[in-house]
Amino acid sequence: MKQLLYFILLGTLVFSCKNKEKNKAEATEPTTEISNAKPNIVYILADDLGYGDLSSYGQKKFNTPHIDKLAEKGMLFTQHYSGSTVCAPSRSALLTGMHTGHTVVRGNKEIMPEGQYPLPDNTFTMAEAMQKAGYATGAFGKWGLGFPGSEGDPLNQGFDTFFGYNCQRLGHNYYPDHLWANKDSLVLKGNLGKNKGTYAP
Repeated sequence: MKQLLYFILLGTLVFSCKNKEKNKAEATEPTTEISNAKPNIVYILADDLGYGDLSSYGQKKFNTPHIDKLAEKGMLFTQHYSGSTVCAPSRSALLTGMHTGHTVVRGNKEIMPEGQYPLPDNTFTMAEAMQKAGYATGAFGKWGLGFPGSEGDPLNQGFDTFFGYNCQRLGHNYYPDHLWANKDSLVLKGNLGKNKGTYAP
């Protein structure tokens, strides 16, 4: 779980792809048109990334220039807390808006051979809310909320596309033997037999 910016779906920053200076200039000009354009949103949830680990939040020991550039044009969360102390219930709390007393995913319960206990089909997720608002949605990185093909599969929980580790346990390996591209298992042949041919993150 030492992946620094590992799960790009969902966590520490939300950004609009619009230019702030351009928006300020547009706001001062009179107009008769009302814009219905929706902002693009990139939500980054990073495992094991603390509040002080980004230079945009004051880190002095190393720099995170790419994240800092996004932060300059976006929004910084300064009171944003994890829903749980472990992976799956933390993401479940984020996606469902429920605290861990209400969401059904309350631990990292394994389903063999691959995956974790699934979110139920009737769970309404943030991704489904975004789809209803007309957004295209994608999750990239670690999932851990339902094994492939289950009701908790990201494609069944409001995401149009998914790429990464369906099973968060496999996400602890930088060189897995496969990743998931939507419903397809993408075999990384260079990593078979514990080889290190393809760095997955």
